[in-house]
Amino acid sequence: MPRKKTVTLRHLADQLGLTVHTVSKALRGLPGMAESTRREVLLAARELGYVTKAQEDGMMAERIYPIDGKRRRFVLFVGAQQSYFATRFNGLQVRMQELGHSIASVVPPKHLNNENELMEWMEREGHLYADGLFLAPGIPEWMEAFFIQLPLSKVLISYPPESAEVDSVVWDVQHAVHLAVDRLHADGHKRILYVGNIESQRGFRLRRLAFSAALARNGMDIAMTGLMDAGFGNREAWLKQLEAELLSSQYTAVLAVMPEESEWIIELTQKLGISMPDELSLIGMEHDEHERYPHLTRPILRVQEAGERAAELMLRRVANPHLPCEHIRLLGPMVQGNTAGEPRR
Repeated sequence: MPRKKTVTLRHLADQLGLTVHTVSKALRGLPGMAESTRREVLLAARELGYVTKAQEDGMMAERIYPIDGKRRRFVLFVGAQQSYFATRFNGLQVRMQELGHSIASVVPPKHLNNENELMEWMEREGHLYADGLFLAPGIPEWMEAFFIQLPLSKVLISYPPESAEVDSVVWDVQHAVHLAVDRLHADGHKRILYVGNIESQRGFRLRRLAFSAALARNGMDIAMTGLMDAGFGNREAWLKQLEAELLSSQYTAVLAVMPEESEWIIELTQKLGISMPDELSLIGMEHDEHERYPHLTRPILRVQEAGERAAELMLRRVANPHLPCEHIRLLGPMVQGNTAGEPRR
C-alpha cells in the first residue's frame, strides 16, 4: 500500500510557496490552475510520502494490494525511436519505485525477424522470467502480437489491437483530435491542413480517423481540408512541401498531430512572414508544454499519468489474474494558448 502521511498540507504549501488551498485543489484534481503547478504539487507530495485518504481508498477499491511483500521485476519494451516518450516512461519508473518494484527499459534488437528468433532472444536475456511486460507504441506489430499472447501479465501503453485481450492504458489522442477540431470549428475555420503521420502505427491511423469523424460531427466538408504526412524521411523536402502548402493560401488553420511538428511550423511561418494567429491558426499536440513556445494552443495529453496508471494496472493484474481486461483512456482539456483564433482571410 502507499506510504503513510509524514507531512501535512501546510508542509507542502510552505515548501512550494503556495497556499494550502492551492495544494489541496491540486491533490484533489480540481480545475483552476496551471498543469505545471498541479504536477509540481503531485511530485512534491510523492517525494515526501504524502498520501491522501482518498488515494488510499482508491487503491483498495481497484484491488491494488501489496504483492506478497516481494520486490517484483518488470520489463518495458520500447521501439527504437522513443526519445519523445521520456516523460511517460519516467512516470512509469517513478510509480513502480514508489510501490517497491523495479522496471527495465529494453529495445528489442533490429535483427530479429520472426517469433522463433524473438523467443530465443527473450529467453537468453531472461525477459521470459519477468513478473510482467509493459508494451510501448512503436514496437513492430508482429512483435507486439507475440508479446500479447505470452502467458505473462501485460499492460499495453497504447491503443490495443482489435479483439486483443490485454490490459491497456493510453493518453487519448482521439479525444484530443476531437477537441482540436471543435475549437477550430467554433472559431470559424473550414479549411484545415492536417499534418501528421497517417499510416505507420495504429495510434496514427486512429488520429486520422478521429479527424474525419470530428469534421463530420461538426458538419464540415472534408473536401475543404488537406492531409500532409509527417516529415520522418527527407526533412528538407518535407519543409519545402509544407512551405508550398502554407503559401497556397488554401488553409486558414493547421492541426499538427505529432510531437515536435508545431515547432517546425511556427518557425516556418515566421520565416515566411505569416502572422499567427491573424493569418494562420495552429493547434499542436505536444506531449508537454513546449520550452520555446509555451503559449501554443493544444490539447493536454496525459502522458506521464498514463505511465503512472499503467504501473497500477500491472499490479492489479498480477494480484488479480482472473479479473477481466481493462482499457483505460486518459482525457485532458484544451490549453487556449495564443496560436489559434478566428480566421481573417
